[in-house]
Amino acid sequence: MTNVSRVRLHELLTIARETEVLVVGDVMLDQFVWGRVSRISPEAPVPIVDFERESFMPGGAANVARNVTALGGRARMYGVVGKDPQADLIREILLEDSVDCGGLLVGAGRMTTTKTRIVAGQQQITRLDRETRSEIGVDMRARILRRLEKDIPRAHAVVIGDYGKGLVSQALLEEARRSCKIHGRWISLDPKPVHSLDLTGLSLLTPNRKEIFELAGIADTKRHRDPLEDTPLLTAVIAIQKQFRPALLLVTLGELGMLLCRRDAPPFHIPTVAREVFDVSGAGDTVIASFTLAIACGASPIEAAVISNHAAGVVVAKRGTAVVTPDELLATFPVNS
Repeated sequence: MTNVSRVRLHELLTIARETEVLVVGDVMLDQFVWGRVSRISPEAPVPIVDFERESFMPGGAANVARNVTALGGRARMYGVVGKDPQADLIREILLEDSVDCGGLLVGAGRMTTTKTRIVAGQQQITRLDRETRSEIGVDMRARILRRLEKDIPRAHAVVIGDYGKGLVSQALLEEARRSCKIHGRWISLDPKPVHSLDLTGLSLLTPNRKEIFELAGIADTKRHRDPLEDTPLLTAVIAIQKQFRPALLLVTLGELGMLLCRRDAPPFHIPTVAREVFDVSGAGDTVIASFTLAIACGASPIEAAVISNHAAGVVVAKRGTAVVTPDELLATFPVNS
């Protein structure tokens, strides 16, 4: 497998300090309520969780932005939140993570998407979602696009974070894609098949296995341990390349790593480097953030895929929507490389 030397990685991380990625998408707040269970409720057959502590992390597109800044890059966030304490908390956390929140707007009548997870010991008991899923209005979309289009010429790349919460629409995607094309900027998107969009002509698509089969409209009938011998998967890849013509298609495959698919070369498999998998939530955010930042810093597609694979290997060993730092990333590469 082609690897990336520590010297090369350090070079890219140095360039990242002067590299800006614009992130537009659905912003969320991940709340974790930690406790312990010692009894069952007399009111219903459910556990009683004795509260110990709680923690908060940015989720969705906000997690993409903080993954960029965690690696030393610059990120500017564009999205819609409610007029509520959760929005104030997201801004506070993002600012602590050096994310520019100038494009984070308040939507009238909307609530900030908040996912509350109740965790007892190491076991998640339940999750409570508070959110507004309806599409944002035309005026709000126009406000976001005006800010985004103003900033694209001086940025290096754009990431669209579609989580099906109402911000990313066909109209918004088309305008962002048009502006990126005019100014020669990279544009990445992690597709959500439940949200039908024309994804034609983007720089990068990063579906997981389930998503690429859904996008292609093909049944996932049989899995092969070697992705390069997985006929159904390769068929789905060809279908997506033919339909949407992305410059790059990066399929994340969990414990099997990633499959990088280019227009002019055979698929390239990157085996996983994860040694321990504790929590996969948010790993896709890390992949698209680290890959896009690496490309914006001058990495080749294979270099960017290797780097994002290592970054994902770090965050899945952490609890919640985590990030990877330059030191943590460097530590996953051979010392003498």
